[in-house]
Amino acid sequence: MPTPSKLLFLPGASGNTEFWRPLANQLTISGSKVILGYPGFGQEPSVPDVNNFDDLVRTVVSHIDQPTALIAQSMGGVIAVLAALEKPERVTHLVLTVTSGGIDMNGLGAQDWRHGFVGANSSLPDWFVSFKSDLTPELRGMSQPVLLLWGDADPFSPVAVGQRLFELLPDARLHVVSGGNHDLANVHAQQLAPIVDAHLLRT
Repeated sequence: MPTPSKLLFLPGASGNTEFWRPLANQLTISGSKVILGYPGFGQEPSVPDVNNFDDLVRTVVSHIDQPTALIAQSMGGVIAVLAALEKPERVTHLVLTVTSGGIDMNGLGAQDWRHGFVGANSSLPDWFVSFKSDLTPELRGMSQPVLLLWGDADPFSPVAVGQRLFELLPDARLHVVSGGNHDLANVHAQQLAPIVDAHLLRT
């Protein structure tokens, strides 16, 4: 895979683009850095043609216009996987943090985050949290190098989920942050930046 000329950061279910700023600011790899907002989430205004999960994936794919690395948080990781499957020739690397990655998390010890999240974020589109999938067969065929970043104190996506993705993906590395929670990519950005840099330089 070539070195990416664009880094596309995808937020989690809240659509909080500020989440990625600490890590983006500390990466030294060259290339443009784009923290993508989701229409209708956070400060991003709604648009008429984004009304469901597939529409949102299509919007993300439209930004993959050159060799691109996808760096994604939580539910953003599902979008990243779907986008990489749609544009395999343009997506060079993936960095997935505390995500389901599109697999069924039942039996992996994950606490259900959706009910509490909807109650605390009633203004967000409900179709984002109602999306369910099992991309296990597709994950086995992905060729991009994937860095999996997990924390050992995350109740919503425990290390067992990262380990399962590590087993499924042909070219994956799993890094576990001691004491890391669901916000580890933001809180531990200084520690993780050199690891992400090194991953994005893999060819």
